[in-house]
Parts: sequence; C-alpha cells; structure tokens
Amino acid sequence: MNKQTLLVVLSAAFALCACQSSKVRIAGRFVGNNARYVYLEQVSPLAQKVVDSVELDKNGNYRFMLKDASRTPSLYNLIFNGERIPLFLAGGDRVTVNSVGSVIRNYTVAGSRESELLREFYQAYVGGARRLEQIVSRYADAEISAEQRQRLAREYTDEYYRIRREQLRFIIENKASLAAVYALYQRLPGDTALFNGDSDVVYFRTVAEALEQTYPDSPYLPALLGEIARMDARINLTSRISESGYPDLELTDIYGKKIRLSSLAGKVVLLDFWSAELGNSNVMNAELKDIYAKYAGSPTEFEVYQVAIDSSKPLWITAVQEQQLPWISVSDLKGRLSPVVGLYNVQKLPANFLIDREGTIVAKDIYGKSLDDKLAELTR
Repeated sequence: MNKQTLLVVLSAAFALCACQSSKVRIAGRFVGNNARYVYLEQVSPLAQKVVDSVELDKNGNYRFMLKDASRTPSLYNLIFNGERIPLFLAGGDRVTVNSVGSVIRNYTVAGSRESELLREFYQAYVGGARRLEQIVSRYADAEISAEQRQRLAREYTDEYYRIRREQLRFIIENKASLAAVYALYQRLPGDTALFNGDSDVVYFRTVAEALEQTYPDSPYLPALLGEIARMDARINLTSRISESGYPDLELTDIYGKKIRLSSLAGKVVLLDFWSAELGNSNVMNAELKDIYAKYAGSPTEFEVYQVAIDSSKPLWITAVQEQQLPWISVSDLKGRLSPVVGLYNVQKLPANFLIDREGTIVAKDIYGKSLDDKLAELTR
C-alpha cells in the first residue's frame, strides 16, 4: 500500500469514527398482554437501574431513543410484563424488538448482531430452565407414584445436562462475542459453577482471548480477566497451603528480585496489602514503621511482607523510596486484577494478615495497639 492510499484509508477511518452516532433507537411492538409500559434498564457490574420508560400506543408500538451510548456494546434490559429481554447496545444501533404473547418465548430482535446472538442463547436457556421448574413441580405432587418419580428424576437429569451442553457449545462457537460473556455467567438453580468449578477457567480464558481481538476496549474484558485471575488463584490455593500452611506468594521487589512469602518461615510475618495509588499510605506506613522498629531484634524475628496492589511501577517505587520503607516491598503490578487479591480474598485496602512462626494465620486486619499487643505475645 503506497503512502497516498494509506492516507486515504486513514482519513476515511477517521471520518467514520468522527461521525459515528452515540444514539441508539429501540422500537417495536408488544401485543397479547395487558401491560402498558415498557422500561429500559441499564446493567452495570455493580447495579441495574431503569433509565427510561414509555407507554405502548393503542396498537402496542413503543420507541426509545438512548443518548450518549458507548461505541462498544453495553448490556441493557428491555422490561415488559415483568420479563426482561437482554440487549447489547452500541452507539448508532437501530434495534427492533417485537413479541406476541409470552415475551421471552416469542420475542424477536433485529438491528444488533450481539443482541441477535444473545436471543439465540437466552430463549433456549430460559426455556430449558422453565422445563426444569415444571419437572420439579410435578415431582412434588403427592399423588404421583414411585415409578413416576423415578421417571421425572431421570427426565430432570437429562434436561439439566442437555442445557449445560448447549450452554457450553454456544460459548465455544461464539467465543468472540459479548453474548458469550453473558452466557458464561448464567447459572441453573442450585449451581455455583458453570461446569466443574475451577475448570471453568478454560471457558473464561477462551472467551477473554477472543474478546481481546474483537472488543479490546470493552468494559467487560477487565472484569473477565479479573475473574480468570481469581480462578487461577483458587486453583493454586490447595497446593500452596499444603506447602506452607497459608497461601504462598512469590512476587518481585523494586530491584527485580523475586521473594517468596514462605522464605520467611520461622518468623512472625505481617502480610500487608496496600496501594501507593490510593494516596493514604504515608500515615499507615509511618505507624507500621514505628512497630517494625520496636520489634527489631526480638527473640522471634518479626518481618513485614508488603504487597502493593498497584499498576504503576514508577508510582510504587517512588512511594517505597520516599517513605524509606525498611521491610520487604513487592508487587506484580497488575493492580486489582492481581491473582493475590483473589487468593487472599482482599475486599478493601489496606488489609493485612498476621502469621505466627508456625505458619498459622492468627489475625486479620489488625492495626495499632491490637497489633502491638499481639506482636508482644508472638515474638517473645
């Protein structure tokens, strides 16, 4: 491609991006129900909220105009007659959703490839889940015979595994779609895992790798990578606990040296999680430095293994050096996506775990006088 052709292509691409609409039109018709209002619900990782509502006209028609929509598809629900229709919507979409009678069973969608894919999965999945509910309802009937119960139990098992097989098939066949992300998180009643617990990571990783190519800017990708990190951490947890009595870590210090937490065996260790990016580390570390100095030279050695949940190497190193932290400071620079967050189930920062010389975690989130008193007991 010569330089002139390249400039033309780049100019056209820029123009296309510049004129891409941030508006989404959603329209259609719902008939066969007494409900009169349709609601549009925005779904985020933390919450669901209704962002608009309209009344059907006399023929059952409705229309929404969503402004400031993201260029990458985001999840919304169209709610009618108490049922939710999931849609992936992006700026510029003109989506048509119609239904006659039962909303979920009969709805159709056009104008959004991701939403069309999602319908393919969702209708089949919800239909299967309802069949399971019907079997359970019949099974609970006191009038049926033992033979009928056995038949229903076999029917339930067959239907359950059929749904699971179809779910996994859809995920693999559509791994590069956001519909596959949605399918990853759907669970049948009583299930906590997609397929087989920790082995689910195979499916999450397959989708994440494909999504990095199709939707590299999607807000769902970091969440997916975080889930993979937590799964990886759980997979390693059992073997690590068997070695050291607590989940072991091997992270890199500011000089590039890898240090294992288990290398401090025989000492009293404060495993401390913090973040230089939060900006509140000066006070916290100043108090800890006083305690660290107080127990230097104790009969049982005391050490701090401090893990920075940060993603900026310069910021982390600067904080360690400016605060003159005297203990072991390490990080994998993956921030909140770090596997150590899941390994120790760190929900907030700062957080810490106090480990005695036998390798037993004896306290969690212990600070100030409580930490001082406990160290006086453990380091004698």
